[in-house]
Amino acid sequence: MSCLQATLSSTISRLSLLRRPSFYYPYKQLTARTKWSPLKLSSLANRCFSSKDDLIVLGIESSCDDTAAAVVRGNGEILSQVVSSQADLLVQYGGVAPKMAEEAHSQAIDPVVREALDKANLTESDLSAVAVTIGPGLSLCLRVGVQKARKIAGCFNLPIIGVHHMEAHALVARLTERELQFPFLALLISGGHNLLILAHKLGQYTQLGTTIDDAIGEAFDKTAKWLGLDMSRSGGPAVEELALEGDAESVKFSTPMKQHKDCNFSYAGLKTQVRLLIESRNIDAKIPVSSASSQDRNSRADIAASFQRVAVLHLEERCERAIEWALKIEPSIKHLVVSGGVASNKYVRARLEHVVKKNSLQLVCPPPSLCTDNGVMVAWTGIENFCMGRYDPPPPADDPDDFVYDLRPRWPLGEEYAEGRSEARSLRKARIHPSLTSLIQASSVQQES
Repeated sequence: MSCLQATLSSTISRLSLLRRPSFYYPYKQLTARTKWSPLKLSSLANRCFSSKDDLIVLGIESSCDDTAAAVVRGNGEILSQVVSSQADLLVQYGGVAPKMAEEAHSQAIDPVVREALDKANLTESDLSAVAVTIGPGLSLCLRVGVQKARKIAGCFNLPIIGVHHMEAHALVARLTERELQFPFLALLISGGHNLLILAHKLGQYTQLGTTIDDAIGEAFDKTAKWLGLDMSRSGGPAVEELALEGDAESVKFSTPMKQHKDCNFSYAGLKTQVRLLIESRNIDAKIPVSSASSQDRNSRADIAASFQRVAVLHLEERCERAIEWALKIEPSIKHLVVSGGVASNKYVRARLEHVVKKNSLQLVCPPPSLCTDNGVMVAWTGIENFCMGRYDPPPPADDPDDFVYDLRPRWPLGEEYAEGRSEARSLRKARIHPSLTSLIQASSVQQES
């Protein structure tokens, strides 16, 4: 079927569901470098769906080392979920190699999207919109997903929704926990991010704390590598499993940033402590833990357990302070959402459950399959934003060779809380794009004027 035929077919199939949205907010206003057709923008402004349940959105995620796609219905029903892991590359290169990751995404993206549609028993013509991660992440990787999303949206005349990766991690909890209402507090923890945010409403976030150097997931990965653990499932699960055999009090690692009374995170120093201890004990990472002597294995287990205790203690202390701050700003908050890859760690969940209970809050953690990078969170975030009128019109069926894609490798989610600013913040915080929150606020003012 040609793109023109597909466009006509998909448009006709949705005509009975379209109406004018109550509040139209195109992402066009957020993408200054992107050229859109006024005709398409005008025609799309007259379209919406009779109810949220009618929506069917394809979500595409390629921000780092997993290629993912999912189809989700507006009522939260997950019709399909597919993830292609780059675990083998992670083992081979000892981490994410951007160019290799890009090539892996390029090879996986078509089959992953096709499988997601097939598992949902749908075609592109059945979709209401396409959502895709545009940042933050690795630009080479983001580009693969964005190109695919624009190709589908262009050929089938579908609206396209640019999704903030960290917003998606936070909002997926609203899919799995229907009682979760704004405002709420969220701790987003993964290999590349540590972020404490106060979510006031959709698109309105206050950043209470972030990482000033390395995120907790990076610290888990490096510790696993230095201890000679199996990295095929990433470092976090490997360290957690070995830690069950160890004494968490055997090594007195220093808790990071004790002197800084803010909510920011730092794991670079703890990583250094772990590396130096491993070197002093002559632990050879080339010898897998499965082949280590009983004494050597016990030593590795003690290090894993002690590292995990202090790494999570740092999370606990920051969350305690963030809850205090958040309740001052939004006294009605009832939930702490914990999401991102590291949120799959059972020890992390147990310790944070203790923190929230002390403060009369409830802990909300998505299931492990929705904590790591996935297409469901992108599709659901697309649905939430689409219902607010925040989407772009269908792009052209074919982008020109010199087209500049709207990719946002460094893209803050919210504006910093005044008390949360720290002199310890790294100079690596240079912004390429204003925060999502500031863009939406600016657009709202423009809409009202």
